[in-house]
Amino acid sequence: MNQSIDQLSLVIRDYDEAIAFYVGMLGFTLVEDTAMPAQNKRWVVVAPPGTGGVRLLLARAVGDAQLARVGDQTGGRVFLFLYTDDFWRDFNAYTARGVVFVREPKQEPYGTVAVFQDLYGNLWDLVQPK
Repeated sequence: MNQSIDQLSLVIRDYDEAIAFYVGMLGFTLVEDTAMPAQNKRWVVVAPPGTGGVRLLLARAVGDAQLARVGDQTGGRVFLFLYTDDFWRDFNAYTARGVVFVREPKQEPYGTVAVFQDLYGNLWDLVQPK
């Protein structure tokens, strides 16, 4: 058996502001942006550059229950882990673009890591493994 997780949904407030953050600030690739008029939504997928791994489906929140979870999908725990081949390149580029780091870089047994938040407050680890 061969299985993998191809993408996951990230609940967002607005498609265009999310695209601006993930593509404009983090440098992700916009994989797909397809209108789905019958459902009044869009199928928006982004992915980190050079990835063959998990992609994010930017899913616009519908209704109070989903809106309440925007930015807090894991109750304040680090939600996503962005691995890089050059920590300092990405840390410096993100900082220059205004990405907010809530935990400064440090060396851990597994590599170099810092925690940043996305535009909604979800926490991410930026990690360069050893």
